[in-house]
Amino acid sequence: MVNATKGLFISCDIPMAQFIINYNNSLPPSQKFIIHVLDGTHLFVQPHAAEMIRSAISEFRDQNSYEKPT
Repeated sequence: MVNATKGLFISCDIPMAQFIINYNNSLPPSQKFIIHVLDGTHLFVQPHAAEMIRSAISEFRDQNSYEKPT
């Protein structure tokens, strides 16, 4: 018998995959979104998590962006 799960396939570089995995691990069990880590650069996640992941990445990039002092 085949079991099918609807999800979102994410392909990214290794550091971004580790960021997403660490973000997932920081959430309570009821909010975890990773269905399966396929390899170092590919993740399969629940489809409702797309915007949550995008906003976490955006916030991370904003925190780590250089701003020239005035």
